[in-house]
Amino acid sequence: MKAPTVTAVAAFDVGGTRVKAALVDVGLQVIASVTVPTPEGIADDPATALKPVLEELIDRAEEGVKVVHVGVVVPGLIDDESGVALLAVNLGWRDLPLRQQITDGLGLPAAIGHDVRAGLLAERRLGAAVGAQDVLFVPIGTGIAAALMIDGHLLNAQGWTGEIGHAIVDPSGALCSCGARGCLETIASASAIARRYSAVTGRKVTASDVAALVDAGTDDAARQVWAEAVDALATVLSTTIIATGADRIVIGGGLVLSGDTLLEPLRRAVGARMTLGRRPEIVASQLQDRAGCLGAAVLAWNSYS
Repeated sequence: MKAPTVTAVAAFDVGGTRVKAALVDVGLQVIASVTVPTPEGIADDPATALKPVLEELIDRAEEGVKVVHVGVVVPGLIDDESGVALLAVNLGWRDLPLRQQITDGLGLPAAIGHDVRAGLLAERRLGAAVGAQDVLFVPIGTGIAAALMIDGHLLNAQGWTGEIGHAIVDPSGALCSCGARGCLETIASASAIARRYSAVTGRKVTASDVAALVDAGTDDAARQVWAEAVDALATVLSTTIIATGADRIVIGGGLVLSGDTLLEPLRRAVGARMTLGRRPEIVASQLQDRAGCLGAAVLAWNSYS
């Protein structure tokens, strides 16, 4: 066994299909990282499921590491303060005392958080929100969620903030998984864009395929689906900005890889709706799919110190 020469935290971004994990030093430099399929048994015993991942990280480190704290972030309704996963459907958790289970099972103190809120903390330390005091972070992928920081304070509300994907844009629209109709997610998520285009054309595509067709400028169905997604996003984002006063929007998730195909029309559409209040700067995430894991490290170091 290598003699410990560096102190680190173990950070886990746990999703329904995969876990991104890393050992991260106090300067938020990654010492070792790994991405693995979400382990079987995580619904019943998350600590036991994550222990082999921690062991693999330690083995991968080129130098000896003393792990002093653990950070775990997950999707769903998470009460950061109590450390309880109120509801994480993809992981099979309801009212789970996650922090206590991780601490007991791994033998290390733990910090628990929501993956998107943690991602905003990482973007503010290392990425597109550096220096921002009032910022909205919006990853757009299979679903849509948000994290909000006002006056430098990350809002939590016992885990209930940020569910903008379930803001209703079209009350007569498609049925959402939450039970409502016309939620933002049913129009503007990456999965919805692909599904809506396929429904019109009969062709199976991804959202990135639709973005490429928009760029090509030859596909009316792609332009229409994309324009409707941008319009729905702009409606919800501008309303959120007017209500909160945030002056920077960081767009993350897979959809932002389309670049200005998304960002330029979104900037115009949000700006057109901002008849009152300051117009926000809209930028792409710099950390991309590393934001959640690095955010878990930020939570762990904040808790440790």
